[in-house]
Amino acid sequence: MDRIALENGSWFDADKARKINEHEWWDGNNWISSATGSQWDHEVLHETAKGKWVLHHWSQRTGYGDSWELLTDQEAAVWLVENNREIPERLTSLVTEAEL
Repeated sequence: MDRIALENGSWFDADKARKINEHEWWDGNNWISSATGSQWDHEVLHETAKGKWVLHHWSQRTGYGDSWELLTDQEAAVWLVENNREIPERLTSLVTEAEL
């Protein structure tokens, strides 16, 4: 079990969660995160076994630690769209509402 504790006292088992990597694009010199706009800062979205969304943010910069944030379904849907990832069926109505 890989238990990840959040600041609010809750936790999830990362081994049981679905991991969704950020989208990256090549700028000619470096891979850039679509989630952060940086070559150094990165994000991964986890869908827990109970269907909650947890965003893991980390940096390759010296002195920066990891952070974990619980997201709403709406925030997760936005993240998935911004990272060109498949939208789970239970979130499609949130994405459709946001479409222009």
